[in-house]
Amino acid sequence: MSSSNHTSVTGFILLGLTDDPVLEKILFGVFLVIYLVTLAGNLCMIVLIGTNSHLQTPMYFFLSHLSFVDICYSSNITPNMLYNFLSDQKTISYAGCFTQCLLFIALVITEFYILASMALDRYVAICSPLHYSTRMSKNICISLVVISYTCGYLNGLSQTLLTFHLSFCDSLEINHFYCADPPLILLACSDTHVKKMAMLVVAGLTLSSSLFIIVLSYLFIIVAILRIRSAEGRHKAFSTCASHLTTVTLFYGTLFCMYLRSPSEKSIEESKIIAVFYTFLSPMLNPLIYSLRNKDVIHAMQQIIQGNIFHKIAV
Repeated sequence: MSSSNHTSVTGFILLGLTDDPVLEKILFGVFLVIYLVTLAGNLCMIVLIGTNSHLQTPMYFFLSHLSFVDICYSSNITPNMLYNFLSDQKTISYAGCFTQCLLFIALVITEFYILASMALDRYVAICSPLHYSTRMSKNICISLVVISYTCGYLNGLSQTLLTFHLSFCDSLEINHFYCADPPLILLACSDTHVKKMAMLVVAGLTLSSSLFIIVLSYLFIIVAILRIRSAEGRHKAFSTCASHLTTVTLFYGTLFCMYLRSPSEKSIEESKIIAVFYTFLSPMLNPLIYSLRNKDVIHAMQQIIQGNIFHKIAV
């Protein structure tokens, strides 16, 4: 496979999290459980929002798309990773690596802007409740989601094309458990300056722009909450934002650690541990965070459970 031309590369080797066969079997079980819980939790959230009339609001519309992105996000990486835990040949094809890299970047950026859209929704709901139905109309919500997916896909495609335009001519071992930009850049034997700059610019712009929307929205929200006279009113207003703030902190915190620094062997090793949090734990925890802290979701779940019980009794 040694060649100065990247087109001769037919696949890569993913080194994964460990090369210990015993530990690999244990990790297979752990990540399989995490993946199944992620699928079940997010699918349940989508079905619950789609079938319950009380959850047909902008906030839950965005939440259903967040769950969909989390399913795609986790499914893009986990199945191949689980297979590699049990396989001696820990390879991924050139096309498979390209697709994984594209979807990963696209879905991460899409989630940035969906979280930003959710922050805007909370801002309008708390700061302009009388205009909520017009400012967060169905068409506006759909437009925000379409913009999120479009920005994600276009940025993902441009970044992935830049990565795979590089020449890979020596080792084809990716020091990661999925095809990520930083370890791929370390494999390149051609000039990576343009790619590194593009990665930092896109990561910086998407992180900062979406985070700016979130921070600015919450600054206005905090000011509005402080103006509420009753402690109960302030608590109720803040509780509607608590789940979103938890998700934002978990997701953005880990990604800042990974992407806003120059790739190196040390940073790649550290990023593998960090990546576990936003790749597996964040998609799994999001539906739990929103269901356990949300009275509307809990009530909708109780209605479904009670409805099933009454149906069985009637039968």
